[in-house]
Amino acid sequence: MDYINKYFPELSSQQRERFEVMMRLYPEWNEKINVISRKDIVNLEVNHILHSLALVKYVKFMPGTSVMDLGTGGGFPGLPLAVYFPDVKFHLVDRIGKKLKVAQDIAQQAGLDNVTFQHGDVLEVKGKFDFVVSRAVMPMADMVKLVKRFISNENYNAIPNGLLCLKGGELESELKAFKKNVLVDDISAYFGEEFFKTKKIIYLPL
Repeated sequence: MDYINKYFPELSSQQRERFEVMMRLYPEWNEKINVISRKDIVNLEVNHILHSLALVKYVKFMPGTSVMDLGTGGGFPGLPLAVYFPDVKFHLVDRIGKKLKVAQDIAQQAGLDNVTFQHGDVLEVKGKFDFVVSRAVMPMADMVKLVKRFISNENYNAIPNGLLCLKGGELESELKAFKKNVLVDDISAYFGEEFFKTKKIIYLPL
């Protein structure tokens, strides 16, 4: 919890307890189901929880905001965001049932009541959302085609509704089609750890 406490000193005792539950349960689950790479589970706090929380530094979702996490896997970035934003509704979607089962169990044991889950294809999702978040699931062009229809026209937040992705590596060719509409933010501006040097937040209003 050293890194979470360092960058988010404003957390309540309940939020800290919920992150502690995550820190305990993910390694336990990973012994049974490979939710996170075996080599990477030791970096759970920085590479997964803190990485997810980078979105908090970019935008503070208003209470009542609805967010879909597409391709959540074992619950990233959706579950850490749900801990930070208890008054925001998160809908976590993934095709892999066993990973979603892990996320469901962790959400339940952490006492998160602002999270729902859906096993299956995104095309089966119903309803509208203010934002779609995702962590390196697919190229942006493919993602936009899938999620554009889900974005609500009613804006409540400091930035217009749209798509927020956590990505790394060379992104210039991937983002070229979106020209000036897409905004790229360096996570290294918020977190000083080596892992974040090449990591970005990609925001596309939709």
